[in-house]
Amino acid sequence: MMSPEQFFELMLKELEVHTEMQPYYKFLGKKSSWHFRRNYFLQRLRYIQKYLVDPGVPVNSLSIWDCGCGYGTTCLYLAMNGIKTYGTTLEFYYDTIQKRKEYWSKFGDTSLFTCTYENLFDNRPAPASYDWIIVQDTLHHLEPIDDALKIFNDSLKKGGKILSIEENGNNIIQRIKLYKYRGNKRIITIWDEKLQKDILLGNENIRSLDNWERLFEKNGFKVNDNSVQYLRYYLPVNYRFSDPEKLLAKELQIQQGKGFRREYFFFGLNFIAQKEG
Repeated sequence: MMSPEQFFELMLKELEVHTEMQPYYKFLGKKSSWHFRRNYFLQRLRYIQKYLVDPGVPVNSLSIWDCGCGYGTTCLYLAMNGIKTYGTTLEFYYDTIQKRKEYWSKFGDTSLFTCTYENLFDNRPAPASYDWIIVQDTLHHLEPIDDALKIFNDSLKKGGKILSIEENGNNIIQRIKLYKYRGNKRIITIWDEKLQKDILLGNENIRSLDNWERLFEKNGFKVNDNSVQYLRYYLPVNYRFSDPEKLLAKELQIQQGKGFRREYFFFGLNFIAQKEG
């Protein structure tokens, strides 16, 4: 078993080799924000661990699709824990994944992670193919969103689940930043060079938990209330003068209680949605 903390330390060494990833994973940038970024990364990975690694389900019995796998970080972490995943992506850095697999092959079986460059609307999985679908930093890009959720529903086995790691659409600071960036233009069309076609894309179209719950229920899912987790409350400046572990403990305490701070000042939002029926 490889813990999130062990994976993170090995990934830091990887970033020294695969320098093209450094602008995305900014751990080797400003030292002042290092603990801030580390805490957020580990919290998200621990969420993956809680639901996919720790339950003790025989790993060979799980069928997992990571839709929008990006650089393949989550899939590589699962592979290091003996869990097989299939990833799909439309990211320009798709070609980096093979190089990453070569690095991580020193620590685990990277053949457990396979990946293709494809659009889920063009290549729909066979019905009842998966136990889990991971959508990390992906849901807010999928459009039309109702069509995407219907595809997910069809692709999951009975009782199958979606593990979502998202931004909190109610976060006041992020909403202001995104409005300055894109205004109200929440859906755009882009040209995909590899696919040689236009595709519809959610333009950082983040949503609140309430909005996600309505969309999921409309498409045959039920969000598990006990799975909901808000994360990243404190800003980088808070980490300059405080112990990062104590800040994380305070953060966890705040997010336990429903209220204004949790709803509007936490940046991240995790939840599990289960297929009904």
